[in-house]
Amino acid sequence: MDRYPDQKRAVHYLYPPVEPFDQRMIDAGQGHRIYAEQSGNPNGIPVIVCHGGPGGGSSPAMRRYFDPDVYRIILFDQRGCGRSRPYASCEDNTTWHLVADMELIRRQIGIESWILFGGSWGATLALIYAQTHPDRVQQMILRGVFLMTKAELDWFYGGGAGKFWPETWAKFVSLIPDGERNDMIGAYHKRLFSGNLDEEVRYGRAWSSWENALASVHSNGQSGESPGDYARAFARLENHYFRNGGFLDYDGQILANIGRISHIPGVIVQGRYDMICPPSSAWRLNELWPNAELKMVRNAGHALSEPGISAELVRAMDRIAGELVP
Repeated sequence: MDRYPDQKRAVHYLYPPVEPFDQRMIDAGQGHRIYAEQSGNPNGIPVIVCHGGPGGGSSPAMRRYFDPDVYRIILFDQRGCGRSRPYASCEDNTTWHLVADMELIRRQIGIESWILFGGSWGATLALIYAQTHPDRVQQMILRGVFLMTKAELDWFYGGGAGKFWPETWAKFVSLIPDGERNDMIGAYHKRLFSGNLDEEVRYGRAWSSWENALASVHSNGQSGESPGDYARAFARLENHYFRNGGFLDYDGQILANIGRISHIPGVIVQGRYDMICPPSSAWRLNELWPNAELKMVRNAGHALSEPGISAELVRAMDRIAGELVP
């Protein structure tokens, strides 16, 4: 989850724009080529950004949460996303492929360990990577926590969030026959992978609009229409992951394995009124993670661009910089 383009509201808290000093396409195997870039200080504290979705892609604004004089900022587009190729491909595209891709990036650019920075689905990926490679993680900064559980998916695609936004939910479900509405992820899957491009674009826009409409605490329940290619790609990738439970071995796997990262310091930034990823997940994660600190942001929703969310994230990165730089 997580693709909300309004960055202007957060700009006051961000560092000035910075351009990459390194951009590359990495052959990850199975026909996938992964876009990765580095900006900031080549000799600085390495931090990798895990973008949201699945399917969202990275953006230049994501570089601006870090002091470029202090941090070596690594962005990458996950399989099928952004500048990675083949675009929108769901083939050989699972959470475990993405974890392996992150390790490939780390080795190729010569980093021993790094800080993980991720929001929404990016927080999910960061947690799973850290539990798989705890020795490669210095610290973690997570936002809008999503634990890839059935309960969370049921909340957003089973009518929970729809109780707060009934008119927006009604629009989302109106494209699906009554008999299929007990499984909205499955019903949309059938249409997003129908082989009919026009149909896939139509349902991709509906899927994306439902999520985007609820991203900000200031939302009026409406969202702009995404470009057809992007909406289709985003919806197909997200649906592919959600229909498969994030390719985890069992429901609740992340919390069950929290002991693997209990020694790693973490900061969790969560919007109090997050309709997409409700705060209960962030709270539960914090309760089980002894080295984590939860920052519950008042008057904020899910979007990275919420002013309070951006302020807390920059503050956390500045504090870490002060602790690690002599």
